[in-house]
Amino acid sequence: MDKEKSSKKIKKPWKTKDAMNQVYEMKLWGSNSAKFYSGDGSHNQEIVKPYIDVVSLFLTSFEKPIVVCDLGCGDFNIGKQLVQHTKKYIAVDIVNELIEYNKSTFVDDKLEFKCLDISKDELPISDCVIIRQVLQHLSNSEVQNIVNKLANYKYVILTEHIPFKDFTPNIDIISGQGIRLKKQSGINLLKPPFNFKVKSEKQVLSNILDKGKGVIVTTIYEVF
Repeated sequence: MDKEKSSKKIKKPWKTKDAMNQVYEMKLWGSNSAKFYSGDGSHNQEIVKPYIDVVSLFLTSFEKPIVVCDLGCGDFNIGKQLVQHTKKYIAVDIVNELIEYNKSTFVDDKLEFKCLDISKDELPISDCVIIRQVLQHLSNSEVQNIVNKLANYKYVILTEHIPFKDFTPNIDIISGQGIRLKKQSGINLLKPPFNFKVKSEKQVLSNILDKGKGVIVTTIYEVF
């Protein structure tokens, strides 16, 4: 009997998909009039406009438009402004209802939406991947799974919210709403345990937030 009682107390592991579903269902990243909202980081023009400017500049620097895969596209307020600069734009997110909503809301011949768990599933083929403020929410094991796939792309445009001053990189967390900032940490793919190998890196944007809230940094990596 005791064993039966103790077994009932054991909860199933909290999955990333469940955590992200909850974020949107409970509007943990804030809300507006839209059904889905990916937070001020995707809507505050002081953050969004400089990002759109630098990424658009990069995408239009190619003689021919390239294929882009957006890993963690969220409510697509960012991606919708970049589609025009690509040959094809594949937008991916783990939340199925969000992807279905995006499919019905954003329609373009160049645009395709997919519901995938980017740490587990096979990722779409493209020239470049955009990962904007996604890894910061994931555990190190999930980040590592994603890093293992990044060698398949020529370019990676990574945006992360990190502490403003010196910090210890890549302290592990449980995947979910929060990020490493509370642990005075942030993602650095070039540091252990990830040790992502790149041909070159270029920091193209650094958006300092209000005191104590860190900085949002965008880096473009060229992969071997």
